[in-house]
Formats: sequence, structure tokens, C-alpha cells
Amino acid sequence: MARLLSVNVGLPRDINWKGRTVHTGIWKDPLPGRCRAGRLNLDGDGQGDLAGHGGEQRAVFVYQIESYRYWQDQLNRTDFVHGQFGENFTIEGLPDDAVCIGDRYQIGTALFEVTQPRVTCYRVGIRTTEPRMPALLTSSGRPGFYFRVLQEGEVGAGDEIVKVGEADERMTVAEINALLYSPNHPRDRLERALRIAALSPGWRRSFEALLQSQAVAAGSGNAGLAPAAAAHPVAPGFQPLVVAAIDQESADVLSLSMRHRDGQPLPAALPGQYVVLRLHAGGGPPMFRSYSLSGPVSTERYRISVKIEPNGTAGAYLREHVRVGDALDVSSPRGSFILQSGGRPVVLLSAGIGATPVLAMLHALAEARSARQVLWLHAARDREHHPFAAEVRRLMLGLTGSRSYVCYSRPGSRDRMGEDFDATGHLSQSVFDAVGIPREADVYLCGPVRFMADMKATLAAFVPPERIHVEIFNGGESLTPGVVGGAARTPHVPSDDADTGPLVSFARSGIAVHWKVSAYQSILELAEACDVPVRWSCRTGVCHNCESGLISGAVAYGPEPLDRPADGNLLICCSQPTGDVVVDL
Repeated sequence: MARLLSVNVGLPRDINWKGRTVHTGIWKDPLPGRCRAGRLNLDGDGQGDLAGHGGEQRAVFVYQIESYRYWQDQLNRTDFVHGQFGENFTIEGLPDDAVCIGDRYQIGTALFEVTQPRVTCYRVGIRTTEPRMPALLTSSGRPGFYFRVLQEGEVGAGDEIVKVGEADERMTVAEINALLYSPNHPRDRLERALRIAALSPGWRRSFEALLQSQAVAAGSGNAGLAPAAAAHPVAPGFQPLVVAAIDQESADVLSLSMRHRDGQPLPAALPGQYVVLRLHAGGGPPMFRSYSLSGPVSTERYRISVKIEPNGTAGAYLREHVRVGDALDVSSPRGSFILQSGGRPVVLLSAGIGATPVLAMLHALAEARSARQVLWLHAARDREHHPFAAEVRRLMLGLTGSRSYVCYSRPGSRDRMGEDFDATGHLSQSVFDAVGIPREADVYLCGPVRFMADMKATLAAFVPPERIHVEIFNGGESLTPGVVGGAARTPHVPSDDADTGPLVSFARSGIAVHWKVSAYQSILELAEACDVPVRWSCRTGVCHNCESGLISGAVAYGPEPLDRPADGNLLICCSQPTGDVVVDL
């Protein structure tokens, strides 16, 4: 008979970790007496990161004393105590290779249902003082599992655990865990898993993504884990393209059209994607800059449009030194900020040079003679600083039911309201109310950082967040679960950067730094030393939150990830450069 050995609870606390403050509920202590199990929590318990822990599907985490004994033997440890793995219930029996998703158990006066395996993160490594633990738990098939509470009640140490029901489709916790995290994702087993009604929505979405991506193909990566930012990977490397035309779009925007020297077809792009240029300016290391493709989708030529900033090194180089006939090193198109298929209305929302990727989307809609409702919203300073105005008007004429609305913040004396622009000021909630943003629309947003932050906040009243698509070029949106405090800093080269070792370039952040084996264990640690925005969770090659584009070069892994990323991507948390590399961060 399975038995509840200990009920462990704890409220979130702040701890110091690697010079940062982490808000976490991983510390759980045994509770004397009995405890009420509520729909979302045990009394006296809490989670510090509600995005990754807690909620109805993860109300109670369960870990087995048999697994404790296994880890004591494997790690030669004798110091583990109940709650050491962050579990609410320390139990005897119910191993992960026997318990199935959907099994139901009576404990005390409460009724529970198994919903999913544990998703491990770096905090269990902190609590166990074993940084490898997130990977070890997953690879061993001993992750533990979550209960949801079907009937609230009281539980206490010593209670028997009585099985009272099970799902029609029988798949164990260990099987479900391996189906997501191992390199093998057989289609029939994914379909079986999706027939289990009790499987939590998060795991269900991961398995659906694996099915849709046909991820069993070699080199395609794990679509059930990879973040959206890692979608659409392409082969690393650059090819020389010849500048075929240079056009002045506005006072501070220059367009360059490029083609293959021999007329060979270029890799196809998706509307909204970008290319990376490797620029050799002066005698220093090359500069890497990302530029959206601003023209129609074409395999004959790419068009990029560059804003010439007052102190912008790359823009100044392109303006002053590049001429028609010159060759530039250009990557294949990449990026996940792309026009989604379907029939929903489309809102293209931009400011300044942020118009470039959404202009490519507008070209694609016009080329397809799309019947979708299209709304073009743009903010500029004045007509002199309003690129693509005539091009947009021409494209909009070919789209039935399309509308545009342009705001000038400081219109010139010769700028004409009703012809050049529609209103003085900035895009705002009152503007959105006036133009009538369709609530069922997909919104594509690009522009200066402050503009995008304001627009995202304003759009929240109009459309769901999952339909707001954002492109960020100066770095990216970070994911550092549990880390609190500390102001964001501009990416920089560390003060102790050397002149030797492989050169690691962070393309979006615009910095390059030499790799020192003695200083960093992973490209993630190097990025953090440079304050480059990063995404991570497990830090051991399990979760794929850190999966990023590998623009050029190659890496080695240590530790080896449980499932490799897609070809053309890398996991920065466990990779080291084998030579010069360029990473899409």
C-alpha cells in the first residue's frame, strides 16, 4: 500500500544565487499535523514563479522516497531531508514508471488526479546543491509528478494512498516524460498521449506541436520545447551578394537591393523575416547587424532598409562606403516574426524604421490579393522622415477593405493632413478606438523599444496577448525565471576581455567578445557577463528555452543535451564555441 510520508509546505523567499536575487518557493519543510488541500494549493504553501509552477494543474508536487534513496546512492549523499526536491508530498510507492496520467487517488479526505510529470528548472539544482539535477531528474525517468485536486480535503503524514480510478489510455509518468524530452517522438505514442483527457494543457500543446512539425525528421529539433524565437532555423553561414541598387527612402533611411552575382536563386524568405550582414569596416573584428527584408518575397533579390543613426557605425559604413556592384556577406533569411496564415484581420503597427518587416507583410498580402481586412498604422516624425509612404499607398489600393492611419509627431509646415498624414501626435488608445482595431485581429508590431512597450500595454485592451506579434532587434525579450530586481543594462564587452580565443558575436546586441575557457562554462554564462538579454530555465540542456539561432560557426556540447536543437540552432546553456561563432542574440 502506498503511503504519504510527509506533507511539505513553504512560502516563497528571496535567496542569493550567483550574485542575483531569486524569488522561489523551492524550500519546503515538513508540516506537523494535518493540512487542507485546496484547488490551487496546500494551506501554507506558495510558488514564487507562477508562470512555471502552481495553478490548478500543478497544485501538488509528489516525489517518492525510493527516488530519494536512488539519488543518495548515485550522488553519495546522506543529507537529503523531506521536501529537498521541492515536493509537497513525500510518498512511499507510486513510482514514475507505474503511475499513469489520469490515475486518481484518495488521500485523507481529498481526491487527487495525476496531470503531468514535473518540468524541472535550475531551482531544484539550487535546493539540492547539485546544478546538474534538472537534467538528471529528466534523463533518469524519475521526475516526479503533479496532482490536481478533484475534491478538497485534509491530508497528513501517515495517510494511505488509495487508487480509486484511472484513465482509459494508460501511459506512465516516465513514458510521458520521455516522449517529450528524449529524441524519440513516435507519432502513434503522441496520438495516444493526446487521447488522455487528464493530461495538462501545457503538455498537450507540446505534443500537438510535435505532431504538427513532423519532428521525427532528422535535424528538425524538438518543436514541443523550442520557443517561438527558435522557429524556422536555417543553415549557418554567409554568402556574398552583390548590391544591385541603392535608394534613398527618406532623410535617414537607405534601401539596398542585393542579388547573387551569378543570378542563382536565393533562399526563400517568409514575410517579416530578416538577414544578418557581416560588415568588414576598418581593421577590427567584423560587425554583425540584423536588417528586415523590406521588399516583396523574392528569390531573385533581397531588399533591406537601414536607418542612418547619428552615431551608428554600421549605417554610416553602408552609406559612405558601399556602392552598387559591391559585395556584402549576407546570411539566409531567418526569424519567427512572420505573417500568419488564415483569415483573421491583420493590423500592421509600426514606427520609424520598424515599418520594414510589416512592409514585407503588406507586400505579401497585396501580391496574394488577400481578402483579409488589413489596417496599416504608422508613426513618424514628419513627411521628410516617413519612408515608403508612396509604396504603402500603392499597395493598399490593391487590397479591398484595407485602411491606413498615419500620425506625425512634428509635422512640417508643408506636410498636408489628409494626404501625407491623418493626425498630429502619437498612436494611442484614443486612436485605436477611433480607427476601430478588430478584436479578432493578428497584430504585428515593430518599432523603437519604448514605442513597442507602450503599444503592447495599449493593445491589451483590444486583442489577446497571444495575437500580438513583436519584433525586437536590439537584443530580445529575456526569460530569467524567478530572478528579481536589478535594472536592465545595455549589452557590453566585459572589462577583462582578452585578445585571444574564439570570438563570440551576439548579432542582435551588436557586441563581440573572446571566449575564455577558464571563465565560462557555456555561451549562456558569457552572454550574462555581457548583459545580453537571454532566455533560460533549466541551464542543463533539457528545457530548450535557451534555444537560439546559430548564424555562423559551430559549437560543442557539455553536458550533451537530452534532445538536440534543430540544425541551425544551438542551446546556449550547455554549448561552447569550437571557433568563431555568431549567435542570434
